[in-house]
Amino acid sequence: MSRVEFESATAAIVEALGLTRAKDLVGLLARERSREYVLATMHVPAALEPLTAFLDARDRAGVPDREAAAYVRGYIAGWTRRRDAVSVQTVWSGPPTAEVPVRATAQVLVEVVREAAQEFVAMTYSARVYAPLVSAMRAAVARGVRVDVVVETRAGAGGLLSGPEPARAFAGVPGVRIWHWPTEQRSAPGARQHAKVAVADGRVLFLGSANLTASGASRNIEAGLIVRGGTAPQRAVEHIRELQRRGLLQLLADSGG
Repeated sequence: MSRVEFESATAAIVEALGLTRAKDLVGLLARERSREYVLATMHVPAALEPLTAFLDARDRAGVPDREAAAYVRGYIAGWTRRRDAVSVQTVWSGPPTAEVPVRATAQVLVEVVREAAQEFVAMTYSARVYAPLVSAMRAAVARGVRVDVVVETRAGAGGLLSGPEPARAFAGVPGVRIWHWPTEQRSAPGARQHAKVAVADGRVLFLGSANLTASGASRNIEAGLIVRGGTAPQRAVEHIRELQRRGLLQLLADSGG
């Protein structure tokens, strides 16, 4: 039973430490460092409890340090494969069909925001206040997530957008940074910022036809995909960041960024 406990504790410590720090633990175990040295060197307050449980389980199971290192290395490999596995699902707004169950855009948008631990990046053409999304974004900012939203402007849309500026939809999210594509940076007359994208931590990518509005999230018939894993989410973020770095996307003066 103690070996089962050790295996469970190994899975927990890899999850708690993350890949980079878990590899550091492998190195310490392979060099047969003392328990005190491991605890002092692997100073990660949030992982102290699972690390202590791992070392306790190792001792109770009588697992040699180098064998423990091999266990941790194996769980790292498994976790990496799970992280890199690609999942793609279709997402729809509008009337549901009982015969073909699908994910709803409104649900997925809020879900992607809630999954963000470090950064959430979104792009939209039109935007209106959508309370569930605004609430999720406010909670994300409160827990320390960097939130960036790229919007079209009425000037950039050339009269095709009516009502308030799309950026106003996020006025209720203190700390959000609003970006736009200045008209002077556009290579041709009539070019539009028409992308609809949402990315959490470079791990989860939602893209489709829906704007960040109540109509786009629920009333219209809209279609999209949510992609988990693989390189697509990270590449999307990298492309947006490069557009920002080059000045093609710029902060709006009143965005608070």
